[in-house]
Amino acid sequence: MSLPSSFAALAAVLTVSALCLTSCTGTGSGSDSVTTVSVTDSVAVDSVATDSVAVGTAATELSVPPTRRTGGPITIKVPSDHSSIQAAVDASAPGDLILIAKGTYKEQVIVRTPNIVIRGEDRNGVILDGADELYNGFQVAANGVAIENLTVQRYVVNGIVFTNQYDAPNPGEGPLLKGYRASYVTVANNGLYGLYAFYAEGGQFDHVYGSGHPDGGIYIGQCKPCNALVTDAVMERNGLGYSGTNASGGLFIVNSIFRRNRIGMSPNSQNMERLAPQGDVVIGGNLVVDNDDPETPPAASGTFGFGIGVGGGERNIIIRNRVSGNDSVGIAITTLEAFRPIGNRVEGNVVENNGTDLAFFSSNGAELKVAENCFAGNTFVSSVPEAIEEALPCGSRAQSSVTASPAGIAVSAPPAFDYRKIALPPPQPNMPDVLTAPAVPATATVPTFDVATLKVPS
Repeated sequence: MSLPSSFAALAAVLTVSALCLTSCTGTGSGSDSVTTVSVTDSVAVDSVATDSVAVGTAATELSVPPTRRTGGPITIKVPSDHSSIQAAVDASAPGDLILIAKGTYKEQVIVRTPNIVIRGEDRNGVILDGADELYNGFQVAANGVAIENLTVQRYVVNGIVFTNQYDAPNPGEGPLLKGYRASYVTVANNGLYGLYAFYAEGGQFDHVYGSGHPDGGIYIGQCKPCNALVTDAVMERNGLGYSGTNASGGLFIVNSIFRRNRIGMSPNSQNMERLAPQGDVVIGGNLVVDNDDPETPPAASGTFGFGIGVGGGERNIIIRNRVSGNDSVGIAITTLEAFRPIGNRVEGNVVENNGTDLAFFSSNGAELKVAENCFAGNTFVSSVPEAIEEALPCGSRAQSSVTASPAGIAVSAPPAFDYRKIALPPPQPNMPDVLTAPAVPATATVPTFDVATLKVPS
C-alpha cells in the first residue's frame, strides 16, 4: 500500500485510543514469594461519559493516618496500609508517596489526586497486569503525578495514560493536564499505547522501556507547547517506537534507542486531532536501527521499515542521530493529508545501510516546494532526490521544487503479528535509592535541553 494510505490507517488507530471511553477494574492475587494482592475494598461507581460502563474507584477506604494531622506529606504503603493501589491513591493527598511492595496487582488505577508520587519497590517485581481484560493500567487525570519503578503490562488499551480528556465528549475543550512524569517504568504488550500523553503540558519520560504495542511505545499528542522531554528510553518491537500527532513546541526526544519496531519515530500533522500542524520538535542523539522487524504488531497497513518519518511537520530539527538498517527509509520528510513539510532541518546524522538513507518527497508524487526544508552535514550514501544536500541546502531561502514519489522507496509491510505473542521484556534497571529517594512530584516546567550536548551514538 502507498505511504499516504498507511499514514491514514495510522490516524484511524490513534483516534480509537483518543476516544476510548470505557474502563474497568478487577481482582487478583500474587503468588509464590510475592505479596498477595486482592482488590477487596468497597468501591464507588463513576459513570464514564454516557456509557453504562462502571469504573471502580475504591472510595470508601479513606481513613487518614494520624500523621496526616501534622499537615505534611506521608508515605502510604501497599498492601500494608491499603490492600490495593486504587485505595491508596484515593486516600492520598498532594505531596504523598505511595510505595508499592512486590506483587502482581490485577487492577486498573484511576488517579485524580494531584502532585503525588506512585513508586514500586522493585521495577521488575511490582507488576500491574491487565490479563488482556482490563482497559488501562494507570489513567492519570490530575496535575503533577509521577509514576516510578514498576511494570505495566497486558492491558487492552494503554499502559499509562496522562490526560484530563479521556472521557470528555470533545477532547481538547476541557482542562489541559499540566505536569506528568514516568521514570524507570516498563510498559509491555498493551493493546494500543505504552506511555500516552494527550493534551498535556510539561512532561517527562525517562529511563523507560516499551515493547509489544500495536501503536506507539510512546505517544505524545495534541499539545502546543508540549514542553516535554523523552530521554534514556528504549522502545522496541512496537508498531511505532515514538508517535506524535500535532505535538509541538518545547519537545525534545533525545539520547534514546528505537529499534526493531515497524516505524522508529513519527512526528506528524493530522486533522484527526486539534492543534495541527505539528512542529518545533528536536529529535537528537538517538539510535534508530533495524525498524523492519516482521514479528511486530501492525503500526498501520502498509507502513514499514522507516527510521524517522516526519509527515507534514514544520521546523523540526533532526540532529546527530545514528539511523541504520531500516528497509524503507532512514530519515524521510514528506507530506501527510493536506499538510506540507515546512522548515525542517536534517543535520549531522549518520544515516547508512537503509533502503534509502535520506528522502524528501510528496506522498502522491506531486511537485513539492522545498519550503526551507534542508539537509546538511549528514553521512549517507543514497537519497531521494539524488544529491539531496545540494538540492535542499541549509541556509538557502530559494523556493525551488522537487518531484519525488514514494514509489520504489517504501517497502510493503509483512503480515500483522499478534502483540500478545511477543515475549515479555527481560528485567530492566531499577531506580537508584528507590526506598530512600524523596518523593518529587512532576512539574509542568521541564528544563530546556541543551542541543549542543547531543552526540551521534555509537
